Amino acid sequence: MKTVLLLVHQDEGQEARLQAALDLVRALDGHLYCLDVTPVVVLAADDGGVAQALVQAEAQKLEAANRITVTSRLTHEDIPWDWSDTRGDVAGCLLAAAGLADLLVINCKRDSFMQIEPRAVASAVVSAARCPVVAAPDKARGFDVGGHALVAWDGSGPAMAALRGAAPLLRRAGSVVLFTVEDKAKGAPAEAAAAYLSRHGVHATIERVSARGQRPEALILQACADQHASYCVMGAYGHGRLREDLFGGVTRAMLDAARLPLVLAR
Repeated sequence: MKTVLLLVHQDEGQEARLQAALDLVRALDGHLYCLDVTPVVVLAADDGGVAQALVQAEAQKLEAANRITVTSRLTHEDIPWDWSDTRGDVAGCLLAAAGLADLLVINCKRDSFMQIEPRAVASAVVSAARCPVVAAPDKARGFDVGGHALVAWDGSGPAMAALRGAAPLLRRAGSVVLFTVEDKAKGAPAEAAAAYLSRHGVHATIERVSARGQRPEALILQACADQHASYCVMGAYGHGRLREDLFGGVTRAMLDAARLPLVLAR
């Protein structure tokens, strides 16, 4: 786990993304790959495309200024990094660049069908990425790789993917707990997950709770708070993104409410 892909864009979530990525690169002795994406603006009823061209030019001007600011900072961070500029759909650009990335850093900002905010790409990216996705809340500052990690375990395929993908991170954690809501568990038991982690040098404990009418995400969030977790590893969209967007679900709720970084995979 060496290459950390970071979404660069001038928005209110950029500092959270950047600090998380820097912490991850240092802890992993890795390399930071910055992808600066300027979204393509499409304006309805724009005869001749004049207004669109003006808006796009202004957006590129803002990103050029942002590049100067961020690269100037990176020169003092004492980490290896490189930079690419691109233009287009933010989620599509990230996914195209993620083929040779080990981690992808974005915000805990899920996109909806009508969402046009550039940083709101979590749902689309997590649904299609081939590597784990670190989603940082806008107000989070940094990623404590050596802190306490909580793994939300339900035995599902996405949970297994998240556990496999996050194993190099979990190996560096100070402590790891496999947190399972018994009423909602399915597939592989927590003991199997603990055995898998042990083969990677991770000695996790298991905590089981009963739902007792509470939703899993509420129990996960409470456990993260009670245990002072530094980050939470979990599978994403086990019931499919469309169903969660329409009816709600654990991934959707966690992206909306999390106050700590999430490590997601599907």
